[in-house]
Amino acid sequence: MILPRQSVHVDSPTERRNPRTTDIDTLPTLEVLQQINAEDRQVPGAVGDALPQLARAVDLAVAALNGGGRVHYVGAGTSGRLATLDAAELRPTFDVPDGWFAVHHAGGDRALRHAVEDAEDDEGAGAEAMVSARPGDFVLGLTASGRTPFVLGALAAAHARGAATALVSNNPDAVAPPGVDVLVTVDTGPEAISGSTRMKAGTSQKVVLTSFSTAVMVRMGRTYQNLMVSVRATNAKLRGRTLRILREATGLGMQECSTALTEAHGDLKTALVHLLSGVEIRRAAEALRDSGGHVRGALGLLNAHAV
Repeated sequence: MILPRQSVHVDSPTERRNPRTTDIDTLPTLEVLQQINAEDRQVPGAVGDALPQLARAVDLAVAALNGGGRVHYVGAGTSGRLATLDAAELRPTFDVPDGWFAVHHAGGDRALRHAVEDAEDDEGAGAEAMVSARPGDFVLGLTASGRTPFVLGALAAAHARGAATALVSNNPDAVAPPGVDVLVTVDTGPEAISGSTRMKAGTSQKVVLTSFSTAVMVRMGRTYQNLMVSVRATNAKLRGRTLRILREATGLGMQECSTALTEAHGDLKTALVHLLSGVEIRRAAEALRDSGGHVRGALGLLNAHAV
């Protein structure tokens, strides 16, 4: 049994004092905001430097989903809350099946609204959170310091269970711990307010998560061009968006697109393949099934059969 332990102190850059903001408490409001904004502008470049490693994590996640596995997010504090938000937004945007993404947040649901700071130090709880991890799954851990025991405990346990793993960290001095296949280091440096990792570190992790999950969805065929063709129309706003997407993708008129959507029982992808290829709805649906839900793949199959 792994017992809870205290975090080892690490001089992470996110904990150091920022020499550029030492006078922030003496400034008028606008200048306070300008100093914070100047620090925030470093985030995109730091994320950009980490894209090769993030791409490896995306490929591992895609392989897991294609193999029938799941993607797990693991985090504590700000990292865990951001991971929870990212996973929650995937279903309405990309019609993601319930079993594709799972989130494990130190302290559980209560920690989403209230700080439960000691929960992140419980390595054993992190390991226990991975009881649902299976061989072929992918686990993405997020921690600003790169050393959060809950996250590292989860990654080690997931690795032992045969899952692929990656760690997103804002500490360039932290080495990849045992059981981590990919280390994604986003060097955002010291915060405007020392140690407040909900600032640049948190912003960078939001960018990383959004980029990661969107890239996974693109690779899984949940888009066509840059259109959200997997969206499910569950209210009036989304029904209007579905029709607009279909018109933009095909260049056809309102009536023709509306009729196709009705015949496809609201399935945007099926209606899209039907309109772009000219085949009947049933054949369009079959081509999508045979291509694993990829619109371009379905069109390629239909074109090949037409030759």
